[in-house]
Amino acid sequence: MEPTRDYPLFGGAFSATLPPGAIDISDLRPVPDNQEVFCHRMTDQSLIVELLELQAHVVGEAAARYHFEDVGGVQEARAVQVEAVQPIPLENLALRCCCEEAWVLSGKQQVAKENQQVAKDVTLHQALLRLPQYQTDLLLTFNQPPPDNRLSLGPDNLSLPPWSLGDFQQLVTSLTLHDPNIFGPQ
Repeated sequence: MEPTRDYPLFGGAFSATLPPGAIDISDLRPVPDNQEVFCHRMTDQSLIVELLELQAHVVGEAAARYHFEDVGGVQEARAVQVEAVQPIPLENLALRCCCEEAWVLSGKQQVAKENQQVAKDVTLHQALLRLPQYQTDLLLTFNQPPPDNRLSLGPDNLSLPPWSLGDFQQLVTSLTLHDPNIFGPQ
């Protein structure tokens, strides 16, 4: 299955290339208006694109760390560990025209699923694209929970391998703005 190119996000205001087997969670349950959420058809992996209020009080690498820790707080993570933070060259982004700075962060958060007591280490990769002219921080998150032992890697599932960091990078670099009116009057 080929990646889904130019998949419309936020009512067509944005588009991006999604990896193979992405299921739009909004087809299954309500999702906040400021989020687009996708899950892998066979694994517990997920991708989230969020439009957030610009956090102007933090800049650079500290902004990426701020959002990572904020997500950890929302998910009631028992432990949060940043492993790496690096700038993303703006020339690599489809959004380079309106993105002032971009960061990618990798880390782990110890979280328990709903109605479960045992917390597991989840690897998160986050890209933060800062759009100050729209007072917006665009946060893209790739959740990689530990492999589920119940997942059978039999012949039926080999056709759809787990998503890779390259799939996430494709999502980040392909994200394109089509309608700035999504941000309201400027």
